[in-house]
This record gives sequence, structure tokens and C-alpha cells, in this order.
Amino acid sequence: MNIYMAPLEGITGYVFRNAFNTCFGQVDKYFVPFIKPNQRGHFSSRERQDILPGNNEGMYTVPQILTNSAEDFLRTVWKLKEYEYREINLNLGCPSKTVISKGRGSGFLAFPEELERFLDEIFEKCDIDISIKTRIGKESPEEFARILKIYNKYPLKELIIHPRVQVDFYKNHPNLEVFRIALAESKNPVCYNGDIFSDENYKAFMQQFPEVERIMLGRGLLMNPGLIRTIRQQMPLDKVSLRKFHDQLYEGYCHVLSGDKTILFKMKELWGFLAPIFTNYEKYAKRIKKSEKCKVYETVIEELFAEQELTTYSQEND
Repeated sequence: MNIYMAPLEGITGYVFRNAFNTCFGQVDKYFVPFIKPNQRGHFSSRERQDILPGNNEGMYTVPQILTNSAEDFLRTVWKLKEYEYREINLNLGCPSKTVISKGRGSGFLAFPEELERFLDEIFEKCDIDISIKTRIGKESPEEFARILKIYNKYPLKELIIHPRVQVDFYKNHPNLEVFRIALAESKNPVCYNGDIFSDENYKAFMQQFPEVERIMLGRGLLMNPGLIRTIRQQMPLDKVSLRKFHDQLYEGYCHVLSGDKTILFKMKELWGFLAPIFTNYEKYAKRIKKSEKCKVYETVIEELFAEQELTTYSQEND
């Protein structure tokens, strides 16, 4: 089984990926949170830091592009090739309202004719591997039959399917019946993404789809950074490994960010997912959320790790 890390904007940047790779590893591909081409044609500071080869050593890293403009996509690909990238991912899955209002991400799925023209142009002019991360439609699962026919026209590196529609955001359950049809009818390799938060979720999915050879994990790795190790080796997450990961991540942010507020904002994003893996976590989570100084935050973390244990954490839907 090939296991990938999903790109989660604002969280899985290069500092996170390096800490994760050092402490847990076992990720076959790390997908970089999306690059959004701008009018100036330049990478933002965040985007540039995320794709620099020196910030991604020892990791198979795939940049992701968010756009509905073939011209912008091609220009960004040519720039990425200067950094020696040979695989790019197209984001057709982001459900954010600010993204879909501009016809990007999963919003692009509502315009299949435009999407087909876009793909015609980029596949005609690109000499680089292209994968797509997609939802199954904007409003209705029935939209995916036409969308899949479009995808089947092109030699994708792989098709990563999150079987929800845009209006679902992350609610409801993934539509596994649509995924089953896609798995059978896709002419490209298929990767599954969606609601694998535990080893039990993984085993249940594999019982239904034993032929799947690729999965992408996102929120599940934030809730339990040791999830891949558990899936592959049946080794539960331990506090020593988790503390090592936390400390390297925290030190990384302290090194590249300025000001307690900025550093703690990044850590609080993670704890919003991670806290429930501890027993009796609620009061510590509240104190973390209220922390305004790094010294206060560090005290809470010391107490949490000293006073609480890890618990088997499984969440069917968040």
C-alpha cells in the first residue's frame, strides 16, 4: 500500500513535513499545500519556502496548483521545473467558499466543458507528470459520471478521489458507491482519500476495496501522527514519539516565525485535531487555546504529557 500525506493549507507546510518525516516517516508522497498563481507570476514567500528542495530533503514532494487558468497552470509548472520537480498535482477538491466562488478547486467541477478545455491545453503543452485530486462534483454525486469521462481522456499520473461533493465540505459520509464505480471505470490509477482516522477505519475500507493500492491521509494524521505506523506495523502511538514530534515542530516554528502569537497560532491549529488523543484532555485544550505566551504554552504541554496518557482515538466523522 502506498500512503500519501494530504495537503492541508496552513498546517502541512515544510516545517510540519520535516518534523513528521523525521519522527514517523513512512509517507510515500508528501503533497504541498496549494500554490495559487498570482497576477505577478511570482511565488509568495510561503509558497517558495514550501517548494525549496533544501526544505524537502529526503521526501518525495509533489507541489499542488490551484487554478482554472491553463496559462497560469503552465507558467507555474515551468517555474516548478526549475526546482527539479517532475510531478505536479491539480487541486479540484478544495471546498472553500472563497475558492469555489472563483470557479477554482471543486468549484471548477461545475463547468465540465471549461474543465475539458483546460485539461486539453495543459496536457498538450506539459512534459511533466500530472495527477488530480478531485471531489465527485459540486452539488450532486451524479455529476461525477461526466467528470470521470473527462478525466479518462488524459494520461494522469493518478486520480486521487475524495468521494464527497463540494457542498458536503467534510460532513456526511464519503460516497463509497461512487468511488466503487470510479475504481472500476477509471483508466488511470486511483487513490482513495477520505475519513480514514484509525486502523479500524483502514481495515474496514480495505475489506470493501482490497484492490486499492493507494490511499491519502489528511486529518487522520493530525489526529494521530502515528497512524501509518499502526496501519503498517500494528504499533500504537507512544508518548515518547509524540513528544519528540511536538518538540521538533514547535522548535521549527520558533526558528522560522516571529512573535509568540504567530508561533502559538500554528500550534493551536494542530492541537485542535490532536488534543482528543489524550485522556481527560479538555482542560488542557482550553488552556492551550487561551495561551498568549510561549512560556505559558510550554507549561501546559509539560503538564499534559506528564499527567495524561494516550487513548485509542477513533472518529468516524468530524
